[in-house]
Amino acid sequence: MPVKILEGIGIGVFALLFGLAVLFLRRGLIARSGGTIEMSWRMSSVMTGRGWSPGIGRFVGDDLRWYRVFSFSIRPRHALSRRSLVVESRRVPDGPECLVLAPDWMIVSCTSDDTLVEIAMAESTLTGFLSWIEAVPPGTVSTRIAAR
Repeated sequence: MPVKILEGIGIGVFALLFGLAVLFLRRGLIARSGGTIEMSWRMSSVMTGRGWSPGIGRFVGDDLRWYRVFSFSIRPRHALSRRSLVVESRRVPDGPECLVLAPDWMIVSCTSDDTLVEIAMAESTLTGFLSWIEAVPPGTVSTRIAAR
């Protein structure tokens, strides 16, 4: 009987370590070609200050692709197109958000194809994100940032 218990514990530990290894390999595959940032995406706004999910953002051409940290999928969960993205406002985390997000992070409210999206990233990363949005072909007027 004790041998079966030890086998079960061993199999459980192996499965846990294997799952963690797959998560680290997946993150390496996503980040290998560069252009990645750490960011969180607000998945649900049902409860004030909650619904944040940590992830990795990857810039690919005119898209910002977002991958959940704790997922085995190699496909992005969400994608934002620079051509349809408008930054509406930015703010510091408030209330319960301070417990989930890092202290130096900013929350950015955007609209993408008439859908409200909230993302959070480090303040230093936000500068690069806003530059990426404003980078448009010469001769084009940028109105992508509504509030500063």
